[in-house]
Amino acid sequence: MRFTDEHRAFRALVRDVVEKEIAPHVDEWERAGIFPAHELFPKLGELGLLGLEYDPEYGGQGADHMYSVILVEELHRSGCAGIPMAIGVQTMMATPSLHEFGSDELKRRYLEPAIRGTAVCSIAVTEPAAGSDVAGLRTRAVRDGDDWVINGSKLYITNGTQADWLCLLARTSDEGGHRGMSQIIVETNTPGFSVSRTLDKLGNRSSDTAELFFDDVRVPVSNTIGQVGRGFQQQMAQFVVERMFVAYGAVTSCRHALERTRDYLKQRQAFGGPLMASQYLAFRLAELSAQVDLLQSHNYACAEAYLAGEDVTRQATVAKLTAGRLLREVADTSIQFHGGMGYMEETWTSRFFRDTRLASIGGGADEVMLQVLARMDGFTA
Repeated sequence: MRFTDEHRAFRALVRDVVEKEIAPHVDEWERAGIFPAHELFPKLGELGLLGLEYDPEYGGQGADHMYSVILVEELHRSGCAGIPMAIGVQTMMATPSLHEFGSDELKRRYLEPAIRGTAVCSIAVTEPAAGSDVAGLRTRAVRDGDDWVINGSKLYITNGTQADWLCLLARTSDEGGHRGMSQIIVETNTPGFSVSRTLDKLGNRSSDTAELFFDDVRVPVSNTIGQVGRGFQQQMAQFVVERMFVAYGAVTSCRHALERTRDYLKQRQAFGGPLMASQYLAFRLAELSAQVDLLQSHNYACAEAYLAGEDVTRQATVAKLTAGRLLREVADTSIQFHGGMGYMEETWTSRFFRDTRLASIGGGADEVMLQVLARMDGFTA
């Protein structure tokens, strides 16, 4: 991939925003267990960062997909994974279906403010009994005249306590499995909706995560995104973009961690010289750095194929699986090479270790990625 001068100027813009608007506040937001989305997102929206690939008619930038790649890579220089994840939900998880399949009315009412950052949104799919097995979800939307009446619950919902609206996946017919689901926009101020609890997570602490409850929540049928009964298929397409988001961010996270570990080993004195004098330590970092390069090359190939309109399900799945495992390996190595200091909460390695573990679970666990690949490659019975 060859980036243009415009791409490079955009990278400089995002890096400046991260350094001024996000990085200085990360420690405070991590301690608080939440960040002020309604303060940060309008700043990002004003710069056009929340609707890069979306139609200018609705406030988007109409940019190519490589701008999204750059955005995600630079966001992960912030020093935590929670804020990039929350922004990713807004830009690459909760809104793609709305932009692709939503009516003009829905786009003007919900997409435009999400792009401006004046509305925070969330994607509500996972349930207590249906995580990676999306076909097992039970939340139901029953039609009553011109309304859906929604009952059920959702779990592990990013931006859940701050969202103004949700892209909800619910059953809208009695068909089983992946059939009979629809994507529905639900405003969180609707009677019957509630945040059951805010979840206390191992990592990504600055990103609020919630359990949501729906008790006879009534919303217009016109809030359905796309075709009734096609929600599962639309959601699967949205998940492909989510996998790409994880892989793009992993490159920067890993590279930054390896650079910081390298710098520490060069200045840390032990056994009569800098720790970096140990050939094993140098070779191990070089090995991991090479793997990061391979992941980035794969990411860029995937991005170019996506930009060309190709089906990138397999490439994105490979990227997501590889990214999660590589993040875990880099995080573990970073702590190990920092020794006792790396185990301390005051050291960046601790947060990095906690944050990165989610990459092999959220957005489709490693085992699900392997299941997808095995099926696509004909390795199943």
